[in-house]
This record gives sequence, structure tokens and C-alpha cells, in this order.
Amino acid sequence: MSPTHTIAVLPGDGIGPEIIAQAVQVLHAFEQKFGVSFTLEYAPIGGAGIDSAGVPLPESTLQLAKSADAVLMGSVGDYKYDTLDPKIRPEQGLLQIRKALGLYANLRPVKGYDCLSHVSTLKPEVVSGIDVMVVRELTGGIYFGQPRGREGTGSEEKAYDTLVYSRSEIERIAKVGFEMAMSRQKKLLSVDKANVLASSQLWRDVVSDMAVDYPEVELSHMYVDNAAMQLILNPRQFDVMLTENMFGDILSDEASMLTGSLGMLPSASLGELRPDGKRNALYEPSHGSAPQFAGKDQVNPIATILSLAMMLEYSFGYAQGAAQIDTAIAHVLEAGYRTFDIMGEGATLVGTAELGQRIAATLLALPDPVTA
Repeated sequence: MSPTHTIAVLPGDGIGPEIIAQAVQVLHAFEQKFGVSFTLEYAPIGGAGIDSAGVPLPESTLQLAKSADAVLMGSVGDYKYDTLDPKIRPEQGLLQIRKALGLYANLRPVKGYDCLSHVSTLKPEVVSGIDVMVVRELTGGIYFGQPRGREGTGSEEKAYDTLVYSRSEIERIAKVGFEMAMSRQKKLLSVDKANVLASSQLWRDVVSDMAVDYPEVELSHMYVDNAAMQLILNPRQFDVMLTENMFGDILSDEASMLTGSLGMLPSASLGELRPDGKRNALYEPSHGSAPQFAGKDQVNPIATILSLAMMLEYSFGYAQGAAQIDTAIAHVLEAGYRTFDIMGEGATLVGTAELGQRIAATLLALPDPVTA
């Protein structure tokens, strides 16, 4: 089969290996259906990295990620590492690989399936038909700013973090937001807190300056607290939401619950073009490692399978094939198969492995996409 692509597979911790296994099963179905081939190379990260090499991001894992055409990742973290120094906990592996690969643009699509509209805690008429793309800056802001730390003792002990953005950092993520809006409904909402934060004032100025280069895009601005409220009140008003790092982290998790479960929310993290013409990219579900469910065959693999679909589209150009994975998921959900997090009256409860198997089998059974 041809061509061949190399994917670095980092299962991670907790439920990571289980959900990655289902994405890989769907990938194999994709290979069979479309006559392409992928070379999968596995490596540890997070707690698995600590166990194997003493650090959350082993050097061998990083080098594999840098050389691969794309990275497919599960989740990191486990309660047993909570007593470690925060600087070497599993979550640092994720932050470090994002920084090392220059993954500055995080894309989190929030798309509802009509058959799941009743699963959301909101009214079906509010969440039906939602289709929002959150574009989150991923390598700057308060998560990476310096100085940071803790000092002092007793009642005078204090902690501090620094929220800092440069014009160039804002420009490159805003470009992603504008171009994403151009490919969708041409509406871009920039989220900030410009009434309070100097960093947000710069953010708003830069995004506004860039709007002249995209006259077809309807640009609006909204304070983050209002955006959080509006996501619950009327989520269908949004097309593309552009945010800084921390705001995007919070808003995208909130938006995921419009679909009923974090188990439905994929993500793509993209970097600059490399010298070889390829782009560093990492694909992962937006949920955590949920170690309490590890090995129980209960969790929802759809976010990871959708992350695979994003990889096939953004890293390898298989947009029609990626759309067929989404169609296969919709068919399986419409047939009533559910994991516990999206269960509803009259549905059939299945485990992680069975849901993955059904999606893979449905993908193979779909008619081939019609090309123009």
C-alpha cells in the first residue's frame, strides 16, 4: 500500500492505552478502505515516561515526535504521581512536548450529534446543531510566563504567575483564527479581558489590526466572562472562537459539555512548518487520563477517534476520509450504541472496545466517497 506515513503513538497513562487502541483500530480500517499505509512507532510519555526513564518526556520520545509525520497521543497523569515535585509530574510531559514541537495553535472543534442532544444538561433546542471551532494559543500566556513561583512563609507566603504575550505570538495565532473562519462561516470571535488585563488590551489591538487583511471575516470581541455565559445561553451564535491559552483551556472544556461529555471532544495542536516542509502536529482527546477507569473497558473513545480524523485531514490531507470517520461515528450513535457517559433511555450500553470495533466496521461498510 502507498504512500507510507510515520505516526508517533504516545498512549500515556490511565485510560490512554485503551482509547489509543480504538483509534488505531479505526486507522487500520482506514488503511484497508483507502489503500494507504501508516508506520506506527510507540513511545512513553507522562507517568509511563517517569516509570521507564525517570522523566515525563524521555529524550527518545521527543526525538521520535520530532521526526514523525504526526503524533497521536492518549492522556497523561495518575494519582500515584501526585506526591512528586510539580516540575516532574506527568502533566509536564505534555507541556514540554507542546513547547519543544512549537505547537502554538490548538484546534478544538465542538460539534453536536442530533441523536445526543438529549444527553447535554442543556435543552436540546439550545445545543442542537452546534458547530464551534475553538482556536486556542497553546505555548504562551500564564502557563509558560516567567517569573513564577512561591516564596515566604506563614501568613506572608505568596505565589505568583506571569501572563505575558508578544505581538508576534498573537499575530500567528490570530492568523490561524482568521484563516479557519475563512474556511467556515467567516465569523471570528476574539475572546479577551481587555477591560482589566494589559495583555488582553494588546491582544485586542493586534487582532483588530489584522482584520484589515481579512475583509470577508466578521470580527467581534467579547470579554471572557461574557463568552462563558453566552456559550451556555446561545452556543449556535459562534463559529470560530479565538482565545489565549488559559481562557481557551477553560472555554473549550465548558463547550465540550454542550455535546454531553468530554469524551466527545478531540483536539489538534499545530506548529510552524519544518525545514522538510512538514508541520509538527499532535492530536489528542481533550479529556484527562481518568485513572479510576483504567482497564475497565468503560470509557468513551470517540474523542480520540475524532482526533485521529483531524490528523488524517490536517497532517495528511485525507479530508474526505476523515469525514467518513465522522459519518461512521454518527451511524453507530444513531444505532443507539453508547458508553456510560452518553447513555440515554433506550440506548445500548457498550464498552470501549466494542464501540471502537463498531465504528471501524461501519467505516469499512460505508460507500466510498464520491470525488468531483
